[in-house]
Amino acid sequence: MIIRQTPTFKRAYKKLKKHDKAVVDSGIHEIIANTSIGRFKKGDLADHLVHKVRDKSNQWLIAYAYHEGILELITIGTHENFYRDLKK
Repeated sequence: MIIRQTPTFKRAYKKLKKHDKAVVDSGIHEIIANTSIGRFKKGDLADHLVHKVRDKSNQWLIAYAYHEGILELITIGTHENFYRDLKK
């Protein structure tokens, strides 16, 4: 499986704190183990899957796309303005 990161994902991941990176990493490992774990979105975001990872105080959303052995990590963030930013 080939894993690609978009520049948006790289920037958002770089800004995370150490503990938050560990939570997001565990979510990414869950996605790698089962690529259909996320839910398909509707409308403009129909080709994106979103997997939710809960922390003690936060819920992180990981947007990704999987096609023919290629996993593309699109963006990560909390729920606030996540889908609005994902449409851009």
